[in-house]
Amino acid sequence: MQQSKAALAGASATDLAAAVRGKAVSALELADAAIARIEALDGPINAVVVRDFDRARDQARVVDRAVAQGADLPLAGVPMTVKEVFNIAGLPTTFGLAFAKDYMPGADAAAVRRLKAAGAVILGKTNVAAGLADYQSDNPIYGRTHNPHDLSRSAGGSSGGSAAALAAGMVPLELGGDAGGSIRIPAAFCGVYGHLSSFGIISLEGHGPPGGGVIVGQAWAAAGPMARTAGDLDLALRVLAGPEGRMAASYRLALSPPRHDRLSGYRVFVLTEHPTASLDDEIAAAIDDLAGKLEAAGASVSRRSDLLPSLADSQALVEKFAWTYRTGMNPEAPEPKGTVKDYYDCLTAQELLRRQWDRFFGAFDVVIAPCYATPAFPQFAESDPWPGHNRTLPINGVETPFAPQSAWPLIAGMPHLPATAAPIGRTRSGLPIGAQFIGPFLEDLTTIAFAGQISEAFGLTAEIAGAGG
Repeated sequence: MQQSKAALAGASATDLAAAVRGKAVSALELADAAIARIEALDGPINAVVVRDFDRARDQARVVDRAVAQGADLPLAGVPMTVKEVFNIAGLPTTFGLAFAKDYMPGADAAAVRRLKAAGAVILGKTNVAAGLADYQSDNPIYGRTHNPHDLSRSAGGSSGGSAAALAAGMVPLELGGDAGGSIRIPAAFCGVYGHLSSFGIISLEGHGPPGGGVIVGQAWAAAGPMARTAGDLDLALRVLAGPEGRMAASYRLALSPPRHDRLSGYRVFVLTEHPTASLDDEIAAAIDDLAGKLEAAGASVSRRSDLLPSLADSQALVEKFAWTYRTGMNPEAPEPKGTVKDYYDCLTAQELLRRQWDRFFGAFDVVIAPCYATPAFPQFAESDPWPGHNRTLPINGVETPFAPQSAWPLIAGMPHLPATAAPIGRTRSGLPIGAQFIGPFLEDLTTIAFAGQISEAFGLTAEIAGAGG
């Protein structure tokens, strides 16, 4: 058992659950080991900002009793944390906003209930960007999360605490949320895996504005798992996905199997240019290298297609949505204000965009694109709930406006497509490089399988970081 404990920090959720079901280790032992790692490692990182260790040990004991009675739990005893914005009864949900510091929900979010029912042991919550609106995780409630690969750099946002906890080896599995990169950018910055699910397949009940609000129609965000292996993304997604509430009365979700079981079957589109965003040369080179490896493995690789929707038009739609919401919901906003017609026009344009992507994925299986314009950047001094307008990033030696770089993750976010972030290399200075694999709507298992097949074929894996200076 002592030998097994030494390897727990790097073990996958899949292997840990199998070990608990096989009674090689107990859920309580796994919880204690993960708690010890958090207590030993998290000080300089500040990832796990809400801790619930006593109740986690109680959960673990319940799991051990269930396993002893023959329960076959897919996440049996897996110790994990969740993004701070998912409600857990008796713990604060603040979105990193000072006005909500005392909000304490009385019930678990639907996704948390699913995880617990599958045998996961929830140790606490991980840090977020203030208002979920930045690519660094810093807020007035919990302070700043640092990247375990280099403490001077951002762990990403808004699920930065989630990615940092994984990268440091504190836990093997996380629950995050995304729309504009909040899972994929932290995963890329910290060198782990993350999955933006097809919007709507994971319930967002219990994920909403502090005070018990809901995100209507799943229109603005999607939940998704984060892990250190693609296989764990698959395992967690199968637990998390499915209808809840009134939808569960009749609806059932049957995710399509991966389109291919080997890399040689894939039709891959490589995207390293964007009309409104820039790209670091080292990220472009890593994607080009991956494309070459895929061609050598027999995949079909393309860089041009008339079927590709206009990325400029897609980003313009993002900006119109944002303007409509920002001005239409604010009585003090300067003229002109967004109207109901403006919002309806946005919804219509979004649906037309989604149909264009449907046609595109008739000819291609997956898109490889950057998660973001740069690797993990040095932390900005300010914590601004609506940042970016005055910031710049050094990209290829040129100070470049920060705000337009959100276009990379929004390629998938605006049309609600699934996208799996995966590590594909390192910069010359040793920082992780990640890419996102975007796929057709509701074919989440294709992008996750593709990530796993790439890892197995080319040895591209998540590595546990030592907290660097």
